[in-house]
Amino acid sequence: MTALTQFERLETTGLWRESPEAQRRDVIVSFGKASLIIRDRTDTALTHWSLPAIERINPGQRPAMFEPGAESGETLELDDDTMITAIEKVRKTIARKKPRHGRVRLAILVSILSAIAALGVFWLPDALIRHTVSVVPDSTRLSIGNTLLDHLTRLTGETCRAGLGPAALSRLKARTLGDGLASSGSGAQARRLFVVPGGPQPTLSLPGQIIVLNQTLVEDYDTPAVAAGFILAATDPSTRVDPLRTLLDHAGLRATFGLLTTGHLDQAVLSDYAQVLLTQEAQDVDPESLLARFEAARIASSPYAYAKDITGEATLTLIEADPMRGQPAPRLLSDGDWISLQSICGE
Repeated sequence: MTALTQFERLETTGLWRESPEAQRRDVIVSFGKASLIIRDRTDTALTHWSLPAIERINPGQRPAMFEPGAESGETLELDDDTMITAIEKVRKTIARKKPRHGRVRLAILVSILSAIAALGVFWLPDALIRHTVSVVPDSTRLSIGNTLLDHLTRLTGETCRAGLGPAALSRLKARTLGDGLASSGSGAQARRLFVVPGGPQPTLSLPGQIIVLNQTLVEDYDTPAVAAGFILAATDPSTRVDPLRTLLDHAGLRATFGLLTTGHLDQAVLSDYAQVLLTQEAQDVDPESLLARFEAARIASSPYAYAKDITGEATLTLIEADPMRGQPAPRLLSDGDWISLQSICGE
């Protein structure tokens, strides 16, 4: 201790009282290694006061009075300014080096609160959304999907229902998602397909197993295999994100909590999300997984691949590994159904 080393040879006289009832005695006072040594005139040590325990009884007054702790009963009176200053300096030095339990507790408290805040910011929203997605019943999902479709069609135009087109679309869905894919959990019977006349995306997935197809998929190509390919991609379970999860990620914590507690989402939330859907980029699908679906459905993958990229460079895997390559693919629709589907949005 630097301060103690500085005063280790300092010595003075004072008046020491062993107890409140005892007489004061002339003593010699000096510093030890970690204590204040009080001796009588014969140089016999009467007591040692622990430096960290020494307290000043009368700050700012003379003679200065010290005690080795509030319960000791001993007192020491000093007039020597140098010794008084030395004791005060050593006491302050020791006090600075004592652990600040209050500060430690404060630091711990701040750390805990920071951890809780981080938990609230980063973990709670995701956990709440995941839980809500897992407990929302199919009927609520369907209701949300239908309402979202209503908001969406205000931007894309109403769903196309001309002539025999809806019946042909239903048969294309059954042919694409039925039979070979029924056992894969695709939920073909529960899905509903709609065609809309506008929008930048070829397909959109909505809660309630609703798939929205752009009119171009049935009007701009000479085979229903293109539309079938986009249906397979939109329902691929290996890369498909739950549409309700995507919606709640955008809607935020408040809307998610409202859905969890009331079973409803505000119209404003759905209206806003309908606009967002039209600006989102299409999600990439793992080609190997998609090829397996084409093979299970016995549908050629090349028409879909060239519709995605007319050069075929970005979809080369789907072209070279076409499961129907070199063999006739089973018919997707009759000629009459295909004509009806191409006319689903009318003239």
